Formats: sequence, C-alpha cells, structure tokens
Amino acid sequence: MRKRFQGVTPILVTPFKDDGKVAVAGLLRLVDHLYVQGALGGFGVFGNAGEGYTLLPSEKRRLLDALVRHLDGRAPVIAGVGATGTEAAVEACKEAEGLGAAGLMVLPPYYLRPDADGLLFFYSAISDAVGIPIMVQDAPLLTQVAMPPTLLARMAREIEHVEYAKIEAPPTAPKITTTLEAAGDTLTLFGGLNGQFMIEEWQRGSRGTMPGSDLVSVYCSIWSALENGEFDSAWSAFQRALPLIRYELQPGLGVSAMKHNLVHAGVLESAMVRHPTRSLDEYGLRELDALRSLVGSNSPPCR
Repeated sequence: MRKRFQGVTPILVTPFKDDGKVAVAGLLRLVDHLYVQGALGGFGVFGNAGEGYTLLPSEKRRLLDALVRHLDGRAPVIAGVGATGTEAAVEACKEAEGLGAAGLMVLPPYYLRPDADGLLFFYSAISDAVGIPIMVQDAPLLTQVAMPPTLLARMAREIEHVEYAKIEAPPTAPKITTTLEAAGDTLTLFGGLNGQFMIEEWQRGSRGTMPGSDLVSVYCSIWSALENGEFDSAWSAFQRALPLIRYELQPGLGVSAMKHNLVHAGVLESAMVRHPTRSLDEYGLRELDALRSLVGSNSPPCR
C-alpha cells in the first residue's frame, strides 16, 4: 500500500536567475533547506506560489526531473497541473507521472468552466490515463469554478485515483467539515491559502497543509504542536507569523515576498519573479523587513 501524503507539504517557489532563466541548482538547494526544516512529507511544484503559470513545458520537465532525481525517494513530489483543456491536462499529468511525480494537484478547467458532469469527465479522463493519486484543487478564488462537498465526495467515490482534495474555497474550515461528512474516508483533505486557517482546518480533520516555502519551520512547529495536543504552543507560533502570512496572501505580490525572505535567509541567490508576477517596491521591502521581525528567530526544525 502506497504511503499517504500528509503534514506540511510546501509549494516550492521556482528560483530564477537575475536574467529570468530557471535556476535548477537554486531549486535543489531550496529543497534541501526545507527538508532540514521539517518538510519530510513531500513537496508541491508548479502551484500558484511556484509561478507555474509562467513556466514553459520544457522548463517544467527539466525542473521536475532534476527534483525527483535529487530527492531520490526521500520525499514525494506532487506536481501541479493547470491546463485549461482536458487533452492538455491528461498529457501534462502523464508526463509528470513519467518523470517521477508521486501525485498530481490538478486545477479544474477555468477558461470554459464546466458543470458537474463536465468536471467528472475531466478528472475521470486524467484518472484513466495515470496510476498515481490525484488531488483536486478546489480554488474558486482563482478559477471561479465551484465544487460543492457533494461533488468532491462523488469524485472520490466514482473516480479511481481521486484520493485528495486541497480545500481553498473560503470559508475553508466549514468546508473541511461538510466535505468529510459527505466523503468519509474516501477523500483526504489538505488546506492551502498559505496556511491562514491551518489550525481550524486541522481541528476539523485536514491531514495536511500546503503553504509557501519561506516559513516552513514555523508551519512544521505549528503542525507538530497540534499533533502533540500542545494547542497553546500552536496558537502562539501562529500568532507571531500571522501578519506575514496575511501579507503574503496579496495577489501577485506574495511570491515576491516569499522569495525576498528566502534571499534574506541565504537560501536563494535572487528574488527574481516573472511577469505577470509583481515585485515588491522599496516600501514593500521595508514592510516585509518589519513583518519578519515579528516572527522572530526561526522555529527549530521539526523532525
């Protein structure tokens, strides 16, 4: 039986060089850093926080191949897929599996938004073509595609490889509850949106969270405290990080903030982002510096 995804599973930022080219060595250095920080459950690539929307297919292939080879089984990789057509999504998912991805985080089509039957067809077509778990990314703020709990439960029951859902439909905590009531143990739920409601989601039954990749030691400390019943400790760590978590949720700016934090920590060499992602201005950099100081020193690694 394959190991289930769980715990803090960060979405990796995609490092670029100052000239805008992908920095494969930077990605591998980032992964090693996050693994030491406690991200043992796996990594997500090509999500919104990873600027997957800016990457060429050839770059995704190169990055995923290098990442899987580098990890060499230490942790699984979940590949994000955001193709807007069924055939394109199927092809991208097959390719990711062939390169060693252990799972697929798949957005629904969001250009021509299908109804429930269309969504079932879309995810069924992917499931028929692959042999690894599919995580349905329920992100209506991005896609404008509504997927109610009953539909997510139906997907889990009727589509072989739909085993996970990433709930990013606010309010997320109540949806965790209603989806689990509808799906039972057929679906494992993850939280997203940079972990802003990770404690409430954990309390309601989520088994993982997928934040950005600059505060992983903090998220791992919170998750470990929750699993050990140390709720005061979990809330204390979360409260210190919340202003920065909130800041990074700004559309188009959050990725720049994450990269600047990783440069400040000595992990990345460049905070370069690709258009249409926006870069922080001088005021933003000063704001970011103040928010980092609120978080304090890094939490100890969680093993």
